Amino acid sequence: MMRHPSRRRLLSHSAIAIAAPLAAGTAPAPARPAQKIVVIGAHPGDPEAGCGGTIARYADMGCEVVALYLTRGEAGVAGKSAQEAAALRSAEAEAACKILKARPLFAAQSDGATEVNAARYAEFTALLSGEKPDVVFTQWPLDDHADHRACAALTYQAWLRSRRSFALYFYEVDLGSDTQCFRPTHYVDVTPAEPRKRAACFAHASQKPDGGFYTKDHEPMLRLRGMECGRELAEAFVHHDQSPLGLLPE
Repeated sequence: MMRHPSRRRLLSHSAIAIAAPLAAGTAPAPARPAQKIVVIGAHPGDPEAGCGGTIARYADMGCEVVALYLTRGEAGVAGKSAQEAAALRSAEAEAACKILKARPLFAAQSDGATEVNAARYAEFTALLSGEKPDVVFTQWPLDDHADHRACAALTYQAWLRSRRSFALYFYEVDLGSDTQCFRPTHYVDVTPAEPRKRAACFAHASQKPDGGFYTKDHEPMLRLRGMECGRELAEAFVHHDQSPLGLLPE
């Protein structure tokens, strides 16, 4: 996990450095228990594109990771009926999750026709709370795509209903052509996980990742965010200040 340095953080690091010799010879701190991570996206491919490297790194840490898709991408394949597109894109999501060692989960909304109302809030809150997450990632509320904004709103309401019990982070997509006004607070070094992220994104062949969303948008994003935090490749997130600080891959 990486974030912008601050005076408080530098002082904290100095205190740790000073205290370290005093701790020599003491028993090591107990390992943290495995965390439950839920990454939420409006469509198949969104969690993989925005968080695929982080998902892979969590899985390698022994965490249980769930990719929760708000829709099955019913409107996302030209020339296919909604039913045909849903079947194809659901299968692509399942293949991508297998690569990332995540479990796919689908909510019951429709691509291009997502709803945000009392009934949908209750439905989504029940689905997410049933997973008992420690850390949740969702889409940025200022994305151009209406389904992404619906995803963010439903997640935010579920977080409020949970009494802010889980760490809440937002992720970006498509290098400013979709996500707007995104100012990262945290970064995850995904350099070692990029081949798996790439493979997971390329599992969504119907979305033309080669020359499309991955090579055009997400490769430059990985390099840009890596430069910002001093790594080769990174994914960037905004943490909600009122939520706990969740365990992020180092």
